[in-house]
Amino acid sequence: MDGVTVGGDGVARCSWATTASDYCAYHDREWGRPEADDVRLFEKLCLEGFQSGLSWLTILRKREAFRRAFAEFDFHRVARFGDRDVARLLADAGIIRHRGKIEAAINNARRAVELVADEGSLAGYVWRYEPVGRGEANARARLTTSAESTALARDLKRRGWRFVGPTTIYAFMQAMGLVDDHLPGCAARPEVEGERARFVRPG
Repeated sequence: MDGVTVGGDGVARCSWATTASDYCAYHDREWGRPEADDVRLFEKLCLEGFQSGLSWLTILRKREAFRRAFAEFDFHRVARFGDRDVARLLADAGIIRHRGKIEAAINNARRAVELVADEGSLAGYVWRYEPVGRGEANARARLTTSAESTALARDLKRRGWRFVGPTTIYAFMQAMGLVDDHLPGCAARPEVEGERARFVRPG
C-alpha cells in the first residue's frame, strides 16, 4: 500500500508515523481526530507556528515544556503576557527560543480573545472551514495546502494573527480532524472516520 507501512506490531500506519515512537503514538491517538476544545485548537495553532522551518518531531518532543511555559495555552492568560514573560520564554531551554514566534503566540492569544468575543468560540469559527466531499481523494493527493486552508489563513491574517500561512493552517486542519488524511489502508483511518461521523460540529 503506497504510503502505508506495517510496523513490528503488525499494525498498518501512514509511513511517516513509523519513523519515531513519538510519531507513532501521536498518529494513533491524536492526529486527525476531531477537536472542538478552544484551548487545544489554540495550542495547535501556536505549535504549528513554532514548527515553521523545523520538524514536527522537534515540537512534539517539547510539547509538555511548551504547555508549562505558555500557561497550558489558556489564551486568556497568554494574552496578558508582557515583556517579562517574553524574557522568561527566551531563557527557557525547553522550548523554541525564537523571539518572533514567541511574540506571535502572545499576539495570537490576544487575537483569539477578540475572535471568541466576535464569533462565540474558536471551534465554531475554524470548523466553518471544514472541506466537504473530498475525503479519501485528499489523503491520496497528500496535499500541503487547500482552498480552505488558504481561506482560513487569509481571514486569520486579516484579523491580525501571525505565523498562520496556508501550509501551517493545512497541517492544523489535518491534526485537528477538519480533514482525515490518514491514507487508505492505515488502521487508524476507519477509526478516525467513525469519530468524524459521530462528531457534532460546533455551531
